[in-house]
Amino acid sequence: PVTYGIFSLRGEPFDRYWDEIKGRSIAEVKSQEGEGNALFREIRRHGLAREFPLIIATLKAFSEGRVRIEGGRVVDNSGQAIDGYNLTEAIERKKMNLIFFDMEGPLSVQDNAYELMKLFPNGGQVFEVISRYDDLVALEGREGYEPGDTLALIVPFLIHHGITEEDIIGLAERAALVAGARELIMSLVDWQVFCISTSYEQYAHRIMQRVGIARENLACTAFPIKRYRSLAREENLAMVAGIEQEILALKPGDDEGMKKRLDRFFWVELPRTSLGLALREVKPIGGRRKAAALRRFARAHGQFPEQVVVVGDSITDARMLETVDRAGGLAIAFNANEYALPYATIGLASTNLGDLKIALDAWEEGGRVAVERAIEKRAVGKGDRENFQWLERRSNLEEPLQIHQRIRRLVREEAGKLG
Repeated sequence: PVTYGIFSLRGEPFDRYWDEIKGRSIAEVKSQEGEGNALFREIRRHGLAREFPLIIATLKAFSEGRVRIEGGRVVDNSGQAIDGYNLTEAIERKKMNLIFFDMEGPLSVQDNAYELMKLFPNGGQVFEVISRYDDLVALEGREGYEPGDTLALIVPFLIHHGITEEDIIGLAERAALVAGARELIMSLVDWQVFCISTSYEQYAHRIMQRVGIARENLACTAFPIKRYRSLAREENLAMVAGIEQEILALKPGDDEGMKKRLDRFFWVELPRTSLGLALREVKPIGGRRKAAALRRFARAHGQFPEQVVVVGDSITDARMLETVDRAGGLAIAFNANEYALPYATIGLASTNLGDLKIALDAWEEGGRVAVERAIEKRAVGKGDRENFQWLERRSNLEEPLQIHQRIRRLVREEAGKLG
């Protein structure tokens, strides 16, 4: 090899997995378990975590002249032929765990869009209808539509009622954080912490400052609200006022009638107006866009979904959770609803995000297998704390969902009922 790194396959966390295959031949393990074998998966996880640091350390070693190739031979800085340049120390310094948080639910209590809409009369009621419409369209699988596109749908209403950037930032200043959120993030000194949020950029940036996540580690929804306000015409705003009254007059529970009317407003009537531009341009970071942002961040740090941890709670996080869980990473549903829970590896229902440290410490120690064992030791939660569930291969989610729903509403209050 030109360069290389080494790590021991004995000691923690490998010894327990060697014990599990003791007395069995390699052929036997391969035929019975294949790549699903716990020891194989753990070795692969540790190897993958070192691949990108090895590439970076190699490029640096070459640029600094510590190693080069002469006449087809690898030589050190003195010109002495060597059997490869050992970069183990540099690799271990660069190796880090990655964790991705959704913002609303795991980190902050309120729903940004919901609270913004509540700044004007009957706005909360209007938002609940539009949020339900968003769920229906997302579950329908409409092409080009993603869960969380509610944030594009409500733009005309925010413009009509004169909501400003200062209003959005003010909400973020006053927003309650989930208990233990900042403390947990501050404790993750050996982790790179990211946030992937559907929220508007003005809101998300301020919450990141408050919890301690670097701005460059944030993906959120761009929202040039001043530009859209400057383009709005009086006749367009009058049309928004009209549909608002229609929404308030809708019969409760009439999903079919509501969907039919809003389909026409959002996709036929609104696009003909100046406000239709916002509908086309605002692309909330939800659904597939969240999963894409996660892959983009991970790739930039030389990692893959199977190496990372993700925390989410709602329909906008389902794709992101599924991406990580299916790959073999750790997908955590925190105080989740029925749209997120089925796509997670584990569930945690708790009034304090700090309880997550139990699972994260286990992940560092030995991946998914260690996490499963840690959860088995805590089969019973402590009231409203430490309610862990191992969800992989679990078909009946009724019991964990009840726990999550109860604590979700306890923590998030009104926002807890939204999809």
